[in-house]
Amino acid sequence: MSGGSPDDPTKLRLFIDGEAKRLGFSSVAVTRPDAIPQARERLAEALLAGHHGTMEWLAETFERRAAPGGLWPEAKSIVMLGMNYGPDSDPLGILTRRDRAAISVYAQHRDYHDVIKGRLKELAGKIAARAGGGDVKVFVDTAPVMEKPLAQAAGIGWQGKHTNLVSREFGSWLFLGSIFTTFDLWADEAEVDHCGTCRACLDICPTNAFPAPYRLDARRCISYLTIENKGPIPHEFRVAMGNRIYGCDDCLAACPWNKFAAAASEAKLVARDDLKAPRLADLLALDDAAFRALFSGSPVKRIGRDRFIRNVLIAAGNSGDVSLVGACRDLLSDASPLVRGGAVWALSRLTDGVTFGQIADTASRSEADPTVRAEWASASAEQEFAA
Repeated sequence: MSGGSPDDPTKLRLFIDGEAKRLGFSSVAVTRPDAIPQARERLAEALLAGHHGTMEWLAETFERRAAPGGLWPEAKSIVMLGMNYGPDSDPLGILTRRDRAAISVYAQHRDYHDVIKGRLKELAGKIAARAGGGDVKVFVDTAPVMEKPLAQAAGIGWQGKHTNLVSREFGSWLFLGSIFTTFDLWADEAEVDHCGTCRACLDICPTNAFPAPYRLDARRCISYLTIENKGPIPHEFRVAMGNRIYGCDDCLAACPWNKFAAAASEAKLVARDDLKAPRLADLLALDDAAFRALFSGSPVKRIGRDRFIRNVLIAAGNSGDVSLVGACRDLLSDASPLVRGGAVWALSRLTDGVTFGQIADTASRSEADPTVRAEWASASAEQEFAA
């Protein structure tokens, strides 16, 4: 986008700040494409350690991701924007309600990509029209842009020990987007780290996903396991998942800086009532059409019904709710091996050895998928050991 007549840099910056706030952005700041020289080394170390798991796109886009200037060499300034999505209650409260499902705060409303990208495009168009003689490009999450270090360089917040952005004003609850531009805007000062000796985010992690402060091993992270992981949930993490079926907010919610946070004011980012604490029994009954209908416009939709039901079955197995046995048993005949395997594990947790043995005698005989057969063998062995 381009056009309009040139504007004084100071007036242009004031215009950007004002329009950003008018469009619902909570934070706006400017940095340079060369402001995060340390990002390359840190990303390389994470990739070398395998902390990205199966997210191969992180390695494939390394060069563009490690240096923002490589994504668009003509860019002179980056406008970083944050939008508050703070919850109106403690996200950890749902974890004790084992008959209910815990969905990450960010996914309890409309897909933030859609909300933010539209606003970014509108703001970028206004900037181009006001300034003239230059170009702008917008990015939100899906492009190879390291938003968090750029947001720290711009002064919006800092990357905490949990690797997420922390704001003194909004705590852990900011969605980020960026506008790259060829306009030469004055840059803001970087924010400094205010974590101090606090370890709250590290110590609360149920799967010990932080090998060290400021380092995350995605392969152990419940958000990765429930969203990015396409196969069965590794056995070592299943009990620790509890009732978390899409993402995890533990490290975010534990941050003391959340005492300054406020609930989201953007209507499209306010949690839907039906996604705050949905019943596991209702979710287990979802077929593909019902899943798509329930999560229309939600980021949850992108993992598909089978992976979603896999996650719900883990929560069912951890619930101790024997009323879910029937629903889990019905899913033993599901078309998806991923779902059938999850149902085996859930039933092994919800039934006694005799009952599970009876179910296994019937259901396991007709199972041809090797991953599901492995679930039967593992569950049966655990039942025998427990007896």
